[in-house]
Amino acid sequence: MSVDLIAMPFRDTVEELVVDRGTGRSWTVRVEPFELSPVVVTRSLWNQVQGGTVNADLADLPQTEVSWRDAIQFCNALSVQDGFTPVYTISQREVPTPTHWRPHGQPEVDDWVIEWDHEADGYRLPTDAEWQLACRAGTTGPRYAQLDDIGWYADNSGGRAHPVRLKQPNEWGLFDMLGGVWEWCWDLYDPDVYGSYRIIRGGGWSDPQWSCRAGVRRKTNPASSFDDLGFRIGRGVSSALAVRRA
Repeated sequence: MSVDLIAMPFRDTVEELVVDRGTGRSWTVRVEPFELSPVVVTRSLWNQVQGGTVNADLADLPQTEVSWRDAIQFCNALSVQDGFTPVYTISQREVPTPTHWRPHGQPEVDDWVIEWDHEADGYRLPTDAEWQLACRAGTTGPRYAQLDDIGWYADNSGGRAHPVRLKQPNEWGLFDMLGGVWEWCWDLYDPDVYGSYRIIRGGGWSDPQWSCRAGVRRKTNPASSFDDLGFRIGRGVSSALAVRRA
């Protein structure tokens, strides 16, 4: 069940500037070559891996109602099915039950421990910087084209999700990077302030135009799931090349 991925068109490490509008901070991330799926995980692919069934007319819809934890487990399951080494090691730890009132702004302790094996050749979530670099596809503005041409959002979605590949891709062949559904990334948003909350990117079918921009970064609980939140899978190019040459 090998999944088609697109290699991002650069061979050496590149630098990507990430800006957090909420805090005003910015930083540069060095991004190594990687591959990314041209579309988010669909209901068809999800059910192939999970052993379920889906109606043909729903097969190309994005798989939503999926938490970050679900996405991590899916990446590992698909890796095993395709004969790759899973990237993530998942374990859980005992977390004491709070014995006193916890301030609303204090992050909860996460009972999941996820380790990323950078040498493994399996599927994984893109990092925050990888996602942004792939979305921009060489452009520098808030979007890689006019939003109505590339994505589904509040003004054109009719209040629902749509199948993948109906809008124009970006210059690197990636569909629905803006609008459609939000996409989980690997990274923690700000562990000192928000604990285990992970980054989501891209905007969704129910969002206004200003939310569907390449630089917009949001956060949510890794155990949460929504009807406008999905994910896209990728692989490290160095691992993929090693497998192909073997």
